[in-house]
Amino acid sequence: MRAFQGGHVQVGAPEFGNGLNGRRHEDARTNSTDQREQQQQQQQRGAVLEMELPLFWLLLGFHFLAVEWRDRSGVTTAAPQGGCKLVDEIADCREQNLASVPSNLPPDAQVLILDANPLKTLWNHSLRRYPLLESLSLHSCHLEHISLGTFQEQTRLRSLALPDNSLSENYKETAAALHSLSGLQRLDLSGNSLMEDMVALMLQNLSSLEFVSLARNTIMRLDDSIFEGLGHLRELDLQRNYIFEIEGDAFNGLTELRHLNLAYNNLPCIVDFSLTQLRFLNVSYNALEWFLASGGEAAFELETLDLSHNQLLFFPLLPQTSKLHTLLLRDNNMGFYRDLYNTSSTQEMVAQFLLVDGNVTNITTVNLWEEFASSDLSVLRFLDMSQNQFQYLPDGFLRKMPSLSHLNLNQNCLVTLHIQEHEPPGALTELDLSQNQLSKLDLAPGLSSCLKSLRSFNLSSNQLLGVPAGLFADANNITTVDMSHNQISLCPGPAGLDQVGSPSCVDFRNVTSLRTLSLEDCGLRALQNCSFQGTSLTHLDLSDNSGVLNGSIAPLRDIAPTLQVLSLRNVGLSSSIMELDFSGFGNLRDLDLSGNSLTSFPRFGGTLALQTLDLRRNSLTALPRAAVSEQLMKSLRAIYLSQNPYDCCEVQGWGALQPQHTIADLAVVTCNLSSKIIRLTDLPRGMPQDCKWERVDVGLLYLVLILPSCLTLLVACTVIFLTFKKPLLQVIKNRCHWSSIY
Repeated sequence: MRAFQGGHVQVGAPEFGNGLNGRRHEDARTNSTDQREQQQQQQQRGAVLEMELPLFWLLLGFHFLAVEWRDRSGVTTAAPQGGCKLVDEIADCREQNLASVPSNLPPDAQVLILDANPLKTLWNHSLRRYPLLESLSLHSCHLEHISLGTFQEQTRLRSLALPDNSLSENYKETAAALHSLSGLQRLDLSGNSLMEDMVALMLQNLSSLEFVSLARNTIMRLDDSIFEGLGHLRELDLQRNYIFEIEGDAFNGLTELRHLNLAYNNLPCIVDFSLTQLRFLNVSYNALEWFLASGGEAAFELETLDLSHNQLLFFPLLPQTSKLHTLLLRDNNMGFYRDLYNTSSTQEMVAQFLLVDGNVTNITTVNLWEEFASSDLSVLRFLDMSQNQFQYLPDGFLRKMPSLSHLNLNQNCLVTLHIQEHEPPGALTELDLSQNQLSKLDLAPGLSSCLKSLRSFNLSSNQLLGVPAGLFADANNITTVDMSHNQISLCPGPAGLDQVGSPSCVDFRNVTSLRTLSLEDCGLRALQNCSFQGTSLTHLDLSDNSGVLNGSIAPLRDIAPTLQVLSLRNVGLSSSIMELDFSGFGNLRDLDLSGNSLTSFPRFGGTLALQTLDLRRNSLTALPRAAVSEQLMKSLRAIYLSQNPYDCCEVQGWGALQPQHTIADLAVVTCNLSSKIIRLTDLPRGMPQDCKWERVDVGLLYLVLILPSCLTLLVACTVIFLTFKKPLLQVIKNRCHWSSIY
């Protein structure tokens, strides 16, 4: 800047010598003139300097004040710093293609996120500028090497995430770097191809750890050396490894362990389970054939046990004293077998397990047919036994679960179900018996209020012909019933005329709490007007019951004001019905009329709330303009119209639907034009030219078709006459003796 470019003044030394005095005087005058000019220039420059210096210092001072304010107050809003986002003490630098840790971030950063950057190596100086770090995330950074002194300055680091890297390449030096983190509480080493010896070395001296994730590595077996010294560990994630063996004392030192995840491994069995302090155990997706808890009266803290997707043959032997409230047994090979064998002695019902641990041999005796008898299930609330091979439930099985609220038994081999006192428990709210082989439900004589607390009951895909009379009579809280794919019938007649009712019919009348009812593919006969009397259904599915409405929707009038979702797919609605009138269904949102033979568009009137309408696979040839009312367009969000024999000349009524993209399947809607099938989207704008002939006067059309034929016939007759004119005249003349001049 000019303010710093001052003039350079040279002061000449006196010259000594003989002569040249005149020259000296002239030079002296010249020098004096030059000096005066230089002095004037210096004064001018000094004045400019005096004017510009205050402005410069003002700007410089403002700059330093701004920097100091930013450093003291911190960044309160997101601000970019070389591609990183800064929010308070958080620096988010993920996916910035960084080859090294940025050095220009605020030194008081407490959280640093460097995920998805090709760092490959952490050097000793990489994190030196950030001594206040409490959390560091290095997910998918291609890390192969972490130098010994990388974390020397990070005394406050509590959480370190290193998943999906390649730390097995230099695991010894990485382990030495981790040992300096004496206060680390959370460590994620998942997805690093680590073996058990590598893990044992990395976890040494990290006694402060509370959470460790070793998921997605190559660990095969566990012994007491891997987790030695981790007395404060509360959560351990070992899922998706190759673990096939766990020594008996592998977890003995983990006295604070509460959550253990062993899912997706190769464990063949768990015998003598003795982790009394554990609250959550996930051993799903293994190869378990047995689960046996240790005997004795030790109190277990276990609350959730997930044994789903294994190969269990018997119901697990659970602790005698526990707090278990969730038990997941889905997708195994379990069953109860006592009723299938004629055992005359209790000794024939016992299996013994020989447990060899070093030089110690233990024998565990298990009663195979009553394995649930000694288990503590008193506080169990959620039980999932679906996708197994249960053919029956033993007497007293459900009685041991007085707190049970959710029971899932779908996809088993149940043939009968005996409903006795306290079975199901009074607290049961959800019962799923779908996809079994149930042909009969037995209700104990005089038993009432067996479904008093039940809210959801699924009996679909069985072989039921009916249910016990009065099964739903006291179901005052039930909201959802699914009996689809059973050959049942609904109790006919008004509610006051058949108090006893047919033993094979199902009675839903006056079930005031019922909101959702599915009766798909039940072989239902024509409904009576009172079939749903006294209910307030909002969702009803009558699909695949041909003739269930018998050409009228009158049986639905009782529930028309409350219905919101109605499925009448493939119920035999035909062209004999002049018009379906849904004017009274003011709250209807979704209506499915697909798979019928409708030739006319349904009628909707009044205050309409319809949002979805499905008219696929019908016999519609046109969509009248009057059908697309203004009220319908306001509420309708999606309409399905494909697989109908539309006439291309009758699609002009669709103009109100297409601009708003209401036709959800417009791309596959076709129409017929002169025996051709054309996609609606391929039609030219406006009326096709081929349709003009179909819109002229019929008489004129006949005239146009007959006139060319008449003209052709007249011309043919004329030609024939002229061709045979001369011979014909001669024959007539000879016969009539006419004289001729030739």
